[in-house]
Amino acid sequence: METLVLFYKYVDIQYPHQILKWQKATATDLGLKGRIILAHEGINGILSGSKESIDQYIQCMNEHELFGGIDFKISTGSSGYHPRLRIVVKDEIVFLGIDPKKITADMGGKHLTPEQTHDLIENKPENLVLLDARNNYESKIGTFTGAITPDIKNFRDLPEYLDKNIDQFKDKKVVMFCTGGIRCERASAYLKEKGVAQDVYQIEGGIERYIEKYPDGYFRGKNYVFDGRISVKVNDDILGTCYICNTSCDDYNNCMNASCNRHFIGCAPCIEAYKGTCSQKCMELVEQKLVPIRPAFKKADVNSCSVI
Repeated sequence: METLVLFYKYVDIQYPHQILKWQKATATDLGLKGRIILAHEGINGILSGSKESIDQYIQCMNEHELFGGIDFKISTGSSGYHPRLRIVVKDEIVFLGIDPKKITADMGGKHLTPEQTHDLIENKPENLVLLDARNNYESKIGTFTGAITPDIKNFRDLPEYLDKNIDQFKDKKVVMFCTGGIRCERASAYLKEKGVAQDVYQIEGGIERYIEKYPDGYFRGKNYVFDGRISVKVNDDILGTCYICNTSCDDYNNCMNASCNRHFIGCAPCIEAYKGTCSQKCMELVEQKLVPIRPAFKKADVNSCSVI
């Protein structure tokens, strides 16, 4: 069994490359694998390893002057979630595509605890709007009941979506949510800056913290995660449909045709019938050996960055 930890913190990092060296040395010494993104605006990471190593890493972070007080989200599961350790410095710790000096996390919407969120939805005011800040492949298998789910492939597409659909947030109480909260910090700030919503909120700790408290609450289906698990079952609701036959299903696969590598929902009979590919065409190309076959370890290639 391995322990996984997801975390982020928006904090001014003057010398991120120096922090990178410290993070690399610490994680390597502890035998941890995963991904960490650093920027002047903060840190965003997901790591896996033994429970003892994760506990030591958290202790090191808590003792650092910049990283105390992080809400570390811990889970357990089988081994092999991350094949290696990758730490990079970027302009943003999650790519919104907007200058992080112009739209900052401290400009974001008011944080609601899971309890406050649940109560607000339960006593739903007429002008309440739930806004899913995640990508379309995430919301297809799980989201809050009645939420707006933008048809976007990348987080960087969200500002354009908001610009084009700004009228649906006019005079509304908007509760924005994402997996662990990081995307909503600046996305909610972007919506606030538009000056159309009555109030803008974000769920403290995101979906992760809400479903811990309310596994059978207003979030239905599976929670998409950015590691080898791909998704975590929250309750028995199945929101998705098979890409091939359209039957009810919420299991993700990557097409065995490496040239396609489509990340798609596929039911067990279709995965078997089409030999792990997403279509008749891809299956024929694989059978005829006209395309490279995706290695099994690349199943979750869509998870190219540490987004929570």
